[in-house]
Amino acid sequence: MSSITNNNGGLPVSRPFYITTPIYYVNDRPHIGHSYTTVAADLMARFQRLCGREAFMLTGSDEHGTKIAEAAEAAGMKPQAFCDEVVEHYKRAWRDLDIDNNDFIRTTDKRHIEAFRKLLVVLKNSKTDDGQDVIYPGIYEGLYCTGCENFLTDKDLVDGVCPHHNIPPRQVKEKNYFFRLSSYLGKLRKMIETDQLIILPDERRREVIGLFDQGLNDFSLSRERVKWGIPLPFDDSQNAYVWIDALSNYITAIGYGADETNFKKWWYEAETVHFMAKDILKFHCIYWPAMLLAASLPLPNRIFLHGFFTIDGQRMAKSLHNQIDPGELVEKFGTDATRFLLLTQYPFGADGDIQRSRFVKQYNSALANDLGNLVSRVAKMITASFEGRLPGPADGLEGYQELIEQAEQLPETVGDHLRDFRITAAIDEIFSLVRAANRFFDLNAPWKLVKDGQSNKAGGVLYACAEVIRIVATLLHPLMPGKTREILTVFGLDDAVLNMNDARTFFCQKPETKITIKESIFPRLKNGEKKPPAPKSENLSENLIDIAEFGRVEMVTARILAAENVKGADKLLRLQIDLGHEKRQIVAGVAEHYRPEDIIDMNIIVVKNLKPAKIRGVESNGMLLAAHAGKKLVLVVPDGDIPPGSPVG
Repeated sequence: MSSITNNNGGLPVSRPFYITTPIYYVNDRPHIGHSYTTVAADLMARFQRLCGREAFMLTGSDEHGTKIAEAAEAAGMKPQAFCDEVVEHYKRAWRDLDIDNNDFIRTTDKRHIEAFRKLLVVLKNSKTDDGQDVIYPGIYEGLYCTGCENFLTDKDLVDGVCPHHNIPPRQVKEKNYFFRLSSYLGKLRKMIETDQLIILPDERRREVIGLFDQGLNDFSLSRERVKWGIPLPFDDSQNAYVWIDALSNYITAIGYGADETNFKKWWYEAETVHFMAKDILKFHCIYWPAMLLAASLPLPNRIFLHGFFTIDGQRMAKSLHNQIDPGELVEKFGTDATRFLLLTQYPFGADGDIQRSRFVKQYNSALANDLGNLVSRVAKMITASFEGRLPGPADGLEGYQELIEQAEQLPETVGDHLRDFRITAAIDEIFSLVRAANRFFDLNAPWKLVKDGQSNKAGGVLYACAEVIRIVATLLHPLMPGKTREILTVFGLDDAVLNMNDARTFFCQKPETKITIKESIFPRLKNGEKKPPAPKSENLSENLIDIAEFGRVEMVTARILAAENVKGADKLLRLQIDLGHEKRQIVAGVAEHYRPEDIIDMNIIVVKNLKPAKIRGVESNGMLLAAHAGKKLVLVVPDGDIPPGSPVG
């Protein structure tokens, strides 16, 4: 393998895409600052898949260092047990936000520890171009901030305190091992200035280059006094400096030192992107690339560092009690709306302010009034005036050609924005087309055309709007995967249309397709709460359904591939099932009657066309059939060896 690879030019679509979030420090539970970065990275990975690229998204947890040990002690727990507990909150938050990460790396994972120690050995055995040891022993005497687990100098302080944690650093003197950063600064600076390592946005790139002019010293690779960490393989009296441990996760998770094929695919052959907030700029843009150079490994292609945000004009801080739990937003607005609201408060990448008071107003304006209203009015009019069948296109409509041109140009515009991480701009462009379709609908007034006997033209209006909705749903899918699937289902479409090729083409939907809508995709909210469901009638006859309604239930056979208990829920099992043509996850309340190991390979019957639901924070995509016999519950199983996916009727 070559020592350095420049992977930035001429990126073919077939090239894999690898994106990472920072791994989050688990001294406390997740808040919307963590969620902001993670949802954005998830959107970027999903967009690449929409374009036909294989994409891998990595997130995880940083679990070593003094802060973790202190937080664990304060909680009366051992560090590992404390980490295990907090990590579950992160995993639950990402499930609630529908984060589709391919891996969740923990720095306490055995695979990470073993691979990281191999990297340390490589660095210890490496020499600089002038023959010096890359790692050497020495004495560190100076300032250390426990809050950010970082060595500081006087020039880093503001009024004598760490600017990020507003606390004075500690004076320490101890034996450390140092990384010879000074030997790599010249080469690294040239790579940044010539875009061999692309740092975005440009103001962050300028900030990084400015650090070279301020003077950068060799940094400590280990700590003598920190006991909660990974011991150095060449001196077990020292534990690795937590930041060096954490940075290596980007390669330990994809097979460094363990799976050469996988590592080569995702680090050498893929387009690699590190995605994070600007407060960890120096570590990722200088320390980490220098370590990679010393280990003769390729650098990432791009590093994107977004800005900070305040909450109602104040910095977000635990002491100010203004941290927002992402779970609270999901409970109030739903998963997809929360994802939308997080990324549309201000231009992505810049500093900004999140105002709680804007959430409901923005939800109602963009999601309920613009997008939700467009879907409802088009689908309901097709149901009422065209027997629930999609009418065909028609010419001679005012604004028709302009609407088509805007829709056909939108995928390229959105793609250009997202390739440069202009996420908010991409979303704005999509909603601009939504508003244009609403204006087109109002301008042509299809309800009047029907009344005047011009059903062909009215149908043309509805068809054009339905095509806009399909294109919009496709392009919004990386942001709102659940709701966009609901929208496509209304128009008789499925995941097969979720690709950029179809999004670029108008007139894809087939006339006469069955259109079905029962309720608003985005019901209007009041005070951040969803409208309660209508109460069920106590009159039995009003609760009966007819044969046609029952016929919409799709039941098939399935085989249970894996089963495990849902943590914190005594009655629930998480099941991985095979439906023949696809695999799914469902959550079933059968844990009191079946042990996980007893039902693996069992054939069952499931309802497969239910909307996905979250049960105790775990997504369930279907429901199994069971029968009650007194207090006993028995799974309904098909007789004989019937293949998974066989229809049940």
